[in-house]
Amino acid sequence: MKMVLAIAGVLLLSACGSEPGSEKWCAAKEEQSKSEWSASDLATYTRNCLIDGTAVGSEEWCKDMSDKPKGEWTADDTATYARHCVL
Repeated sequence: MKMVLAIAGVLLLSACGSEPGSEKWCAAKEEQSKSEWSASDLATYTRNCLIDGTAVGSEEWCKDMSDKPKGEWTADDTATYARHCVL
């Protein structure tokens, strides 16, 4: 039973990748073949890594979010801000 829990824990932790749009995610996408990207990957990369230039979780992104009215934040924005800018 302990072995099953240990394996499940390892699998769950290994499934956690970089948050889409983060600096780490952008760097990983640059290394990956573009033919392996999904349409969602392309949109996220374009928005966060090229056009905006503020990868999710970066200092500049945190500052931009601080300046944005809280009423315009999505639930994902709030969670990401808390994870990268507060903790």
